[in-house]
Amino acid sequence: MRAVGVDLHKNMFEVCYLSDSEKEFARYSMGELSEFCTSLDKGDELAVEATGNTRYFFNQVSSHVSQVVVVNPSQFKVISESTKKTDRADAENLAFYLSKGMLPEVRMRDELSSQIKSLTHTRDKLVKLRTILKNKIHNILNTHGIVTRRTALSSKKGLSKVLDYAVNDLAKVELEVIIEQIQHLNQSIKRLDVEIEEHGRELKGYANITSIKGIGSKSAAILLSIIGDINDFESEKKLHSYFGIVPRVHNSNEMVRQGKITKRGSKLGRTTLVQCTLIAIRYSPYLNAFYQRLKQKKGSGKAIIATSRKLLTIIYQTLKNDWIFEDFRQFVLKQS
Repeated sequence: MRAVGVDLHKNMFEVCYLSDSEKEFARYSMGELSEFCTSLDKGDELAVEATGNTRYFFNQVSSHVSQVVVVNPSQFKVISESTKKTDRADAENLAFYLSKGMLPEVRMRDELSSQIKSLTHTRDKLVKLRTILKNKIHNILNTHGIVTRRTALSSKKGLSKVLDYAVNDLAKVELEVIIEQIQHLNQSIKRLDVEIEEHGRELKGYANITSIKGIGSKSAAILLSIIGDINDFESEKKLHSYFGIVPRVHNSNEMVRQGKITKRGSKLGRTTLVQCTLIAIRYSPYLNAFYQRLKQKKGSGKAIIATSRKLLTIIYQTLKNDWIFEDFRQFVLKQS
């Protein structure tokens, strides 16, 4: 068995083939990827850092080796950083640490989960851009002494009404352009919503978590695309950490303090989870009672985060045990 380290770039990649008896190097262009695949043996293990084209590279080489380890570049940098920084040195480091089993691995989701995750992040960026443009409209109107409600621009009628306000000619042109862009964004967001909801139904676990009241079709697609294979998580606490919804722990001498949540992982995943929680507590007496009890002690902010962790635990158990709820309010499972 050889350990194969690959320093991957957009147009080329450097390779180190490392075995007990020898070490070899080679350089390939991306157009020579098939030639590289023929140099591999089924018993080889391969390591490559996560970059923009790693998914494509992974798909091409994974059937030619026993294992492909996709490496977290920020964590690997801490391990391998040295004064010698070359493509060959990076490939050799990857091969060496792979042979020692010391590489910080990144989970590779299946193709569908990865594509839906990309769609949801594109949608999130478009929504944020739309919000920026709406805020710009409010600012322009404010400079003309016109105060509008934040919700006034949520409909076609509200957007059209903006052009009826008395503003100067240049502001009129600016408003027309911004409104035109918002309308285009609305269409694009709707199109993405259709694709996310339609293909989200194909994800493993979709029927399971949509049986949880509070999780709709779009939210289910987002959460499942972020979670991927639930078996990658040894426990519900691992999933909590992955979503960045656990408190920071400061441990010094004999003093242990808990701070705000870590916010590591997917921000979109946390936002979606919290939104689902706000709905779920209206349907679940159990979650509602948990939320109300904590709200009285710690306030609504900390209570909703803690309840979100509780909902994420339910999601974990539901996916892990292949549950589908007949009646989520009473935790009644559908009989198979």
